Amino acid sequence: MAIDIKETFQVRAPIDVVWRFLLDPQAVASCMPGAELEQVVDDRTFLGAVKVKVGAITTRYKGRVHLTVVEEQARRIQMVGEGRETSGGTAKGAMSTQLTALADGRTEIAAEASVDLTGRIMQVGRGMIQGVSHQLFLQFVSAAQARLERPAGAAATEMAPAQPQAIRVIPLLLAVIWSAIVRFFQRLRRGGRQ
Repeated sequence: MAIDIKETFQVRAPIDVVWRFLLDPQAVASCMPGAELEQVVDDRTFLGAVKVKVGAITTRYKGRVHLTVVEEQARRIQMVGEGRETSGGTAKGAMSTQLTALADGRTEIAAEASVDLTGRIMQVGRGMIQGVSHQLFLQFVSAAQARLERPAGAAATEMAPAQPQAIRVIPLLLAVIWSAIVRFFQRLRRGGRQ
């Protein structure tokens, strides 16, 4: 099943700083929930893993990410990735990221991705997966903003990266379900006032 994701966010950091961050696989992986960088094959190819926890079951995807386009002048990156779960499920996808410098020194990051998933994770359905993807993206954004927006002197006192924790899907699913319930009742209320 193919899942399409489009997300945009802004950080209070110059475009050059954000560009260097996106090209640093260790920095990016440290901001991604459940991700672990295992090997830098070359400056465009990386091996890693992502842990996902659903209830009492923890599953791990191992795979490869390859940067297919790195256009410094245009501030654009494209990448493809694929991973395999130990029980046979797969994830294959492509992502494009575009940076735009804003007038006040901030940077806008627009990301578009298409991911094709197979395996046990598909049992929760497309709507839930897209909702969970959005929640995971928000966690990445929060971590990336914290890293990119910290004061310049804070980099020297940075602690060693923590061990990656498995993505806990159940709390994310509950957040997605709660959000859907709130939207449903808001629509009902609006409909009753017309």
